Amino acid sequence: MPYSHLNDYPADIRERAARISLACFDVDGTLTDGRLFFDSDGRELKAFHVHDGQGLVLLRKAGIAVAFVTARASAVAEHRAAELGLEAHTAVSDKLACVTAIATRLGVVLEQVAFMGDDLPDLRVMQRVGLSVAPASAHPWVRERARWRTHAAAGHGAARELCDLVLAAQGHAEALLANALRVEGERLEGTA
Repeated sequence: MPYSHLNDYPADIRERAARISLACFDVDGTLTDGRLFFDSDGRELKAFHVHDGQGLVLLRKAGIAVAFVTARASAVAEHRAAELGLEAHTAVSDKLACVTAIATRLGVVLEQVAFMGDDLPDLRVMQRVGLSVAPASAHPWVRERARWRTHAAAGHGAARELCDLVLAAQGHAEALLANALRVEGERLEGTA
């Protein structure tokens, strides 16, 4: 069965998603629900959604570079990025300069970059990239200026929505679905 949800997106968003070579994500309020947890020793804790992680890995495997770009110094974000095989840029004071540097290093123009963010530190970079995305729970000032908004809230699959959109727009969804079904079918046959 073909991936049919691509037509649920506006044509201009599908076209922009088809051109993405680099996807960058803020962390707090984008990949997490925005709450900050600290243990009694002051160590930071974060909760990441497994669906988002799967989507980020699928992007990377499809040849799309993925990076975390966050203003906070966060060993937790660095660890999560390393676990997924992604770049992490933490303690970033100028997200536009950081994303521009990553794009330049990769030979990508800003029109080929997607950025997902939720609050004022993300706004400058979101206004310059080809596809700016805000989670449903983003601050209204940012949400209303993003080219596209997810249905899911931050930390609850919002990043996966962007990943799925880009993968589908670039023609990868069909193969991913077929491969997942084939692999699962082989496992089931082996247990009978």
